[in-house]
Amino acid sequence: MTSERQTVGTQLSFALYGAANRMARLHKPFLEPLGLTFPQYLVILELLNGAPQTVGALGTRLDMDTGTITPLVKRLEAAGFVTRTRDRTDERRVLVDLTPRSRALEAEVRGISNKIKSACQLTDQGLDDLRRTLEALAHPASE
Repeated sequence: MTSERQTVGTQLSFALYGAANRMARLHKPFLEPLGLTFPQYLVILELLNGAPQTVGALGTRLDMDTGTITPLVKRLEAAGFVTRTRDRTDERRVLVDLTPRSRALEAEVRGISNKIKSACQLTDQGLDDLRRTLEALAHPASE
């Protein structure tokens, strides 16, 4: 067994951390005029793909625990982007829906993805390949 010295520059963890930080930084100038943070953008984008959703379903879809998603949704509600209502069929569940204000931003919110793709100089194929690789890392089949 050989002992290979690994530097910070060769560690997958650091590369992923750096890429995640860059993604958040790249989004910031597009999100600030909309009044959204990066995590809030992810929630709005997910709701644009299908709303209303329960807080639990949103958390699962975005891989966020309840302690993260609940305050995030509450801040979005306070800012007028979403509504939270109790599910009439199950009072334990809270449904999150988009407001007219957030629906009016749909084209701008959805357009951010192309701006990021361009900033990263990714082709459609490159973007698909990268997404598949990252999804495989985030959610391995063996789990």
